[in-house]
Amino acid sequence: MTEETGFVCDESYFWHQTGNGALNIRSGGWVQPDTHAENPESKRRVKNLLERSKFMNELKPIEPRSATAKEIELVHRANYIKEVRQLSEAGGGDAGIHAIVGPDSYEIALKSAGGALTAVDAVMNDTVKTAYALVRPPGHHAEPGEGAGFCLFNNVAIAAKYARETYGLKRILILDWDVHHGNGTETAFYHDPDVLFISIHQENIFPKGRGSMTDVGEGEGEGRNVNIELPAGTGDEGYLYAFDHMIAPIVDQFQPELILVSAGQDASRFDPLGRMLVTAAGYYEMAKRVKSLAAKHCHGRVVACHEGGYSTAYVPFCTLRVLEALRGKRSQVDDPFDQGYHEGPIYPHQKEAVQRAIDLQSTYWELF
Repeated sequence: MTEETGFVCDESYFWHQTGNGALNIRSGGWVQPDTHAENPESKRRVKNLLERSKFMNELKPIEPRSATAKEIELVHRANYIKEVRQLSEAGGGDAGIHAIVGPDSYEIALKSAGGALTAVDAVMNDTVKTAYALVRPPGHHAEPGEGAGFCLFNNVAIAAKYARETYGLKRILILDWDVHHGNGTETAFYHDPDVLFISIHQENIFPKGRGSMTDVGEGEGEGRNVNIELPAGTGDEGYLYAFDHMIAPIVDQFQPELILVSAGQDASRFDPLGRMLVTAAGYYEMAKRVKSLAAKHCHGRVVACHEGGYSTAYVPFCTLRVLEALRGKRSQVDDPFDQGYHEGPIYPHQKEAVQRAIDLQSTYWELF
């Protein structure tokens, strides 16, 4: 069986237009035109760093296909899909809060979702062992009937339902480490016992009112929705504590047949839309743990899909470390922003936040 890591990307992803803005909003009024946070650069620079460092030679390039409207309907309503298409054809508009549609965004979003599906096919057919899809626009905020938070179609949720339908999988894990809660993915599987959704995110951040630890799923899906809210300022040690003491034990009991990761590198210490302190080394350790869990439970099968991450300077280095961990090889690239910064032991209030989540989830899982 191959040990290769696939890399899914397409030039069209960088052509999705979000227009002038400032941070997460459009320019206008008192907001002077600037570069919108969700612009191509942080993603394009990932590809540039891979090529400049020659680490791209360690990856297997995979050309994405476009998802069909029927495949998008695995998660989204037909009238919403039609709305995105019409907005795109009309030159642009809003498909939801902070969900910008530009010219050609419909076709690009179909290829973004299709990139996730292509990665699933490559992993499930043993073309590669793991895959990273550098897709854009992102997806995890998109709800069945509306977009949100820069997301139009929910790439990972569509990929999970596609994997179940195409390959007959019974247990799929979706791990979301984006700094913002994956509300759209949660909605898609809130009543589903066969998909375990774990979101580790900053508390009290976008979207408001979502991501509470008490939201554990309903009906047959009760206990299959796991939210880990971490306080602002949490860095590597806090995230890894949650992995080792909560995420890994739950995954060991669930025993997934495929792991999907919503890989948002916006919990980094330099991100303008988050307030966390994760370093590139922290992302490496998280991805390394995911790979280890996959080796234990699902023949090493991992598909990671790019979500957020808005520091054009730091996202490339964080994403490179994720790819290094998936590939099982290190690059020649040092983290130029690691200037003696090493987090010490986890702070008590961060540990307490994880413990609250553990106590709540111990109703459904054996956690100590």
